[in-house]
Amino acid sequence: MPSITRILAALACFFILICIPALLAVRQPTLKITPFPAGLRADPDRLRWHVEHLAGELSPHNHNHPEKLAATVRYITTRLSVPGAQVSLQPYIAENAAPGQQEQVNIIARFGSKQGLVVVIGAHYDVLGDFPGADDNASGIAGLLELARLLSQRERGGNIELVAYGTEEPPFFGTDQMGSAVHAQSFAEQGRAVKAMICLEMIGYFVEQQEYKSWDLRLAYPRNGLYAAIVGRWQDRYLAKTVKRSFKGASDLPVVSYSGPVLFGADLSDHRNYWQHGYPAVMITDTAFLRNPHYHTAEDLPATLDYQRMAQVVDGVLNAALTLLSP
Repeated sequence: MPSITRILAALACFFILICIPALLAVRQPTLKITPFPAGLRADPDRLRWHVEHLAGELSPHNHNHPEKLAATVRYITTRLSVPGAQVSLQPYIAENAAPGQQEQVNIIARFGSKQGLVVVIGAHYDVLGDFPGADDNASGIAGLLELARLLSQRERGGNIELVAYGTEEPPFFGTDQMGSAVHAQSFAEQGRAVKAMICLEMIGYFVEQQEYKSWDLRLAYPRNGLYAAIVGRWQDRYLAKTVKRSFKGASDLPVVSYSGPVLFGADLSDHRNYWQHGYPAVMITDTAFLRNPHYHTAEDLPATLDYQRMAQVVDGVLNAALTLLSP
């Protein structure tokens, strides 16, 4: 029988030779940064205003609240209609919606043309049930609207589509009735060339301490909740690294990444539907239910969010989009 010393030594070797390289592979540490180009940055006050309106007067908005949903669509459409953007609605049928409410829409703001490589940045605007949905996902939509404002005042080297998706939440999640599934399918049918898809899913909740139930998450990631996360598959590791370097160059907000097996909810948003067609895609998130105790509750309110850090997330996404489109 081997001695305790030999067993411990073997475990140590296994950890050093297998576990540490695996953790480094999925976390992708990088010292390089992509500097943020001179120009406007995201405005925390504008982000707060959008979230308070979406999660306040317009709440709750989903297929069970058609008047609120219609008002939300009008609001997003108006705010995406900035100089340089071609705004359109993409209607589709969601059979799981309430009777008489099966017709739903994606809201698209195109910068550039339908020709050539495109970067898609998307966020869902529907909420679960009767909840206000400040973080999930008024924060992502607020980020999308602020990106539209910033893009309208910058030189761009290619094509960008900002898309506000309907029907992400149950009973649509995981079906072809998701708004993002419709959009991704339309790209595949048109033979569109997608450089990258970036999904904004809950980007506003930050706390001093974040506890993980899983030991591997505790081992691999910070114990505070003051960082943004970039999440993708192993196939998306180069995209994740590009986005990560852009975040590092945009602000001092800490950022981590995960590129590996689809675990810990890594596929629980709209980017999953672009994976189905072979498009590279990552999710930008505050780690959702892993961090935010108000997830899918009545306590997901605008006052719980950190708009200064949310603005840094938007700056990171802007820098990533511009970098991906650069020659």
